[in-house]
Amino acid sequence: MKLDESFYRKDALILAKDLLGKILVRKIDNHFIECKIVETESYIGPLDKGCHAYNNKRTKRTEVMFWRGGHAYIYMIYGMYYCLNIVAANKDEPQAVLIRGVEPLNEFEILKENRKIKSKHLKDLTNGPGKLCDALNITKELNGYDMVAKDELYIKDNHEKVEIVSAKRINIDYAEEYKDKLWRFYIKENPFVSKK
Repeated sequence: MKLDESFYRKDALILAKDLLGKILVRKIDNHFIECKIVETESYIGPLDKGCHAYNNKRTKRTEVMFWRGGHAYIYMIYGMYYCLNIVAANKDEPQAVLIRGVEPLNEFEILKENRKIKSKHLKDLTNGPGKLCDALNITKELNGYDMVAKDELYIKDNHEKVEIVSAKRINIDYAEEYKDKLWRFYIKENPFVSKK
């Protein structure tokens, strides 16, 4: 069952943990590719120095973060990799959850074709935010996508119980005291987590 709007209307710290174990669905050419979310990071705009919308900074790039929860916020890093974030909370409360790692459940050949890597290890397809966007063909065109109302990119429920580990976020050394917050969450011992 697709997650509804009420699921996303919560603090990004809570949403990041609640998303673990849920199923990210990407529709490509009538194929519904399903991946279990195994790693997330929280970003809370008003106070988080690691967040694009820190201090409620509203720009063309960050605008989607100010929308109500349940939209996709997608941006490019290092000029080559896309990152998928799920907007959290309510309108005008800029918060989002970065999806850092997913475990593919089906349609492995499509994922391999999209990634074009030599590795034979399945985990190398989606164990990082840029990798999973490549594998699932998630680009800037989906920025602002309504994951509640539409069906090309959405999340559905999964009642699996997971054991959650909290850790520091990755590659945000510029965030001063916020770089040490334990705002990264992952499923314990899952091989598709980007970094243990």
